[in-house]
Amino acid sequence: MTQDLDFTSSTDRLPPQNIEAEEAILGGIMLDPEAMSRVGDRLIADAFYITAHKDIYQAAQRLYGQGRPTDLLSVTNWLSDNGLLFRIGGRNKLATLVDRTVSAINIDALAALVMEKYQRRQLIKAGNEIVKLGYETQTELPVVLDQAEQQVYGIASEHSATDLVHISNSLHDAFSEIEARHAGTTSPALSTGFYDLDALLGGGFRKGRLYVMAARPSVGKSALAGNLALNVAQLSRLPVAIFSLEMSTAEYVQRFLSSESGIENNFLETGRVSHNQWQPLSQAIAQLSDLPIFINDDSCPSLTEIRSQVRRVASGFGGVGLVVIDYLQLMAEATNSRLNMAQRVGEISRGLKKLAKDLDVPVLALSQLNREVESRNDKRPLLSDLRDSGNVEQDSDVVIMLYRDEVHNPDTPDRGISELIVRKQRNGPTGTAKLLFDHHFTKFKNLSSGRGF
Repeated sequence: MTQDLDFTSSTDRLPPQNIEAEEAILGGIMLDPEAMSRVGDRLIADAFYITAHKDIYQAAQRLYGQGRPTDLLSVTNWLSDNGLLFRIGGRNKLATLVDRTVSAINIDALAALVMEKYQRRQLIKAGNEIVKLGYETQTELPVVLDQAEQQVYGIASEHSATDLVHISNSLHDAFSEIEARHAGTTSPALSTGFYDLDALLGGGFRKGRLYVMAARPSVGKSALAGNLALNVAQLSRLPVAIFSLEMSTAEYVQRFLSSESGIENNFLETGRVSHNQWQPLSQAIAQLSDLPIFINDDSCPSLTEIRSQVRRVASGFGGVGLVVIDYLQLMAEATNSRLNMAQRVGEISRGLKKLAKDLDVPVLALSQLNREVESRNDKRPLLSDLRDSGNVEQDSDVVIMLYRDEVHNPDTPDRGISELIVRKQRNGPTGTAKLLFDHHFTKFKNLSSGRGF
């Protein structure tokens, strides 16, 4: 008896399987007391093609989990007590498995082989599901494509799916990680390129977290997001994905060129490039060309499209350093929904948090602030100023408010100073990091040295 799998498109061919390997694994488990410990964390019961083999392996799993032996007698008794002995072929079936097995010396390799055959069967099953999706013409194509990608992506990640884990299994790894951080040999965070901000954020951006950066219009949140994206790409050499609903790709690229070449953005905008500026411009183009920065300036990308594109970049580069969404309210306006604006923004923030967690990437989402901030004497923004905030404050791990006093007070002595006010940090302190802002190059720099990245 085999598993009830749908192989409708392959009725003329036997699904991938290796019955002999399955039998050798089960015989080895009943022969060698240590065998189960070698395969228990890498071989799942569903990987067995024969249903009887699956039942026998699950019996061994239960016994092993209870600290009991997995020998022939113990497995036989467990199956008998649970009414499964007859279904698997009786005592003779178990005795035959043991008799045919010489030893469990190769059980690790056999487990890998059985898992490979299982994943190939799952791939065939996913292919049949994708064929069905292709016929679902009532469903929007981007949704269908994302579901199809998830079918295949799920197979690749299935062997690493998490389950409830006892804390003792993680404590040793946690201690080793802390030791490595103390020694300075590793960091769980990707540097933002700004010393004071890194200090506040515990080293920089961390995987799986949603960062929200909010400001009033014309304060520089898109410019800062661009600087952060550029810094992460340069320092980590990991890809950065920018989804810009407000600025075009050409505008982002021109800002990058101004920052890297040292040529004022206005000169690039008008084409007034002097003779001695062509060389640094060419050098900036060469340097930027080597960076793994990807920009999508579609005016209304859906969460499904964003997730799909980030997943493809991650699979091609082995990960993603940062995802930038510019910005939340525009993305909400572009969605076709009967929900009000606050509800739509909240729905998107939840989706972005799920994206960060599922794909294990840091996500930086920009957000507008309410006008109410303008009516206060101290115009430094508060969490309550988040525009159409919905669940943004709740979903985010970190909320950073960008403030430049010169925008509100032209005579301020703090001209050129930008404040990055961390109003919320789920796993760290709040506080303020100060940067220099050079509007000629739309570039932020470290205040202590005046040096940018």
